[in-house]
Amino acid sequence: MANDTPVTETAPLWESLEAFARTKIQQFIQSLLEEEVTELLGRRRSERRAAVDAPAGYRNGHGKQRRLSMQGGTITLRRPRVRGLEGRFESKILPLFARRTAEVGKMLPAPYLHGLALGDFELALRGLLGDGAPLSPASVARLKASWEAEFAEWKARRLDDRELVYAWADGVYVRAGLEKDRACLLVVIGAMRDGRKELLACSSGQRESTESWSQVLRDLRDRGLNAPVMLVGDGALGLWAALANVWPTVRVGRCWNHRILNVLDKLPRRLQRQATILLREMAASGSRAEAERLRGKFAERFSAFPDALACLEKDGDALTAFFDFPKEHGKHLRTSNVVESPFASLRLRTNAAKRFKVTTNATVLIWKVLRVAESRWRRLDAPELLKDVYDGRRFADGKPITRSSERNAA
Repeated sequence: MANDTPVTETAPLWESLEAFARTKIQQFIQSLLEEEVTELLGRRRSERRAAVDAPAGYRNGHGKQRRLSMQGGTITLRRPRVRGLEGRFESKILPLFARRTAEVGKMLPAPYLHGLALGDFELALRGLLGDGAPLSPASVARLKASWEAEFAEWKARRLDDRELVYAWADGVYVRAGLEKDRACLLVVIGAMRDGRKELLACSSGQRESTESWSQVLRDLRDRGLNAPVMLVGDGALGLWAALANVWPTVRVGRCWNHRILNVLDKLPRRLQRQATILLREMAASGSRAEAERLRGKFAERFSAFPDALACLEKDGDALTAFFDFPKEHGKHLRTSNVVESPFASLRLRTNAAKRFKVTTNATVLIWKVLRVAESRWRRLDAPELLKDVYDGRRFADGKPITRSSERNAA
């Protein structure tokens, strides 16, 4: 049976539905503010105090109109004023200086962090929140200032409670504003005993120099971070020299992706495809012996190119170090993808960093993007095995060493 209820003149049309909904929300919240005062004073407007011990305050009109931005748009409210109380009246519904809800506050950084220019940023948010939204260059500046304060606090936080097992370090180059040289961000990401990945360092440095990396690692150590069992990185000499100075006992692992590219650079283009297949097989080997067999096969096939062979032989122990850790962790320890992957998506937005004239501002922006992404980073495979690695248990070809396996090896 069809609904015969007539449409009243006050019912909204499709074209005015948004405005109608905002008006109703505005009226509802205003009534909540009035009811909050009624509950505080124990009496409605114009009522006298019913008891001697009732609150002594009284209504005193309303404050100036204030815009409040919500996800459904921007509304206008007037805060009731109360006089005669022992303390100051603070509304729990609408705090004194609130201009936007917490949900809108969380939404504000998203367009800016994803590379939207300042003018487009304001235009887009006004389209979402309405023309009355309290947005201005000053509000965006305050937003950036709050990130800078967060960044400073994050860089000074204590790390004593972390149980670091693995770490990945890399230098990422970013073009920032009008500075002559590209800025180098020195990034360290760690895997904790529970399998969780955490951004540990994000600092601007001078072309991955030993001093720059030493400063990053010393800072982590001085704030209480324990040395990782293994650290994986590319071939930057500054990192390894710094590691020897700060955490000399850490096991070193080299990134296979970087090494493959280095080897291919020393081969003619016509041979690079078959070399890539063989090198990837080597990196994915199930044992150190298998990797050595494939290395010999590579040396035999490309014997006419000594520079490529020398590049592959260099740091052989570091390239195969992942065999001395659980097999389930091998894919994480063969490369520095733990750092590279977040920056692969970040580079799609790095044009945002060009808006800044100094490296510091670009660093803060990129740090904020990484922090947002950090909540979605996958844990390491087989996190239960991280406890064994942290506690010093030994592995060979990805399997735990037992007394029987030691006797067999002997």
